[in-house]
Amino acid sequence: MRDRVIGYVRVSTQGQVKEGYSLGYQVEEIQRFCARHNLELLDIYKDEGISGAKVDEDELTIEREGLQEMLSDLKWRDVKYIVVLNTSRLWRADMVKVLIQRELKRYQVDVKAIEQPSYSIYAHDPNDFLVNGMMELLDQYQRLEIALKLSRGRRKKAQQGGYAGGRVAFGYIAIKGQKALSVDPVQAETVRRVFDLKAQHPTWSLAQIAAELNREGFTTVQGKPFSKVQVKRILDREDFYRGMYRYGQIEAKGVHQPII
Repeated sequence: MRDRVIGYVRVSTQGQVKEGYSLGYQVEEIQRFCARHNLELLDIYKDEGISGAKVDEDELTIEREGLQEMLSDLKWRDVKYIVVLNTSRLWRADMVKVLIQRELKRYQVDVKAIEQPSYSIYAHDPNDFLVNGMMELLDQYQRLEIALKLSRGRRKKAQQGGYAGGRVAFGYIAIKGQKALSVDPVQAETVRRVFDLKAQHPTWSLAQIAAELNREGFTTVQGKPFSKVQVKRILDREDFYRGMYRYGQIEAKGVHQPII
């Protein structure tokens, strides 16, 4: 089985484009690298900071939506590596390096840098010792800061009723570049059947509904029989299946297509 990976490309200045680090070049290099090493490339996240946007090269104030989206998606994307041309595409400042590596390690993801073949975030680098020590002293503050940065874009999407990240509800799929979730026809049929059974048999327990689904041949995303817990998850999201979207304290009319 091939290792599943995602790519990340970034250009922060016009000078980097002239030096040969254009987004197109980075994308092509990542695609060739993955093909050569038999890696399954699921997606490539992009950040481009040359269209009038001011970019602080130490990256302490830069807003990178592509990076934020990629780190957020690690919660539901089962990947082993992030493939980049070199690590400077991900970070330049040591503090940013530590913050990003902390997020990657949370999901057991490593970095493959094409121009740095032996690189791994799990290798001990003496140069990181002092920075890591400083980060421990500021741990609570930095955790709050990165959480705010990562959630800012998602809150904006949620306020507009769009998919803001996290586990995709059963019945839908997330397609890169699309603001709204798309309906999965097979899963949507299952969702409708769950609510039909609930309406037809209001006294049935969750276990009874699950048993009937299994008897009729419905299966979970993994192709396994339903349990009462999975039935409850579907029933608990009734508002979502009717077109509402909730993200934390935000509630809005969703841009996704209702299933029921």
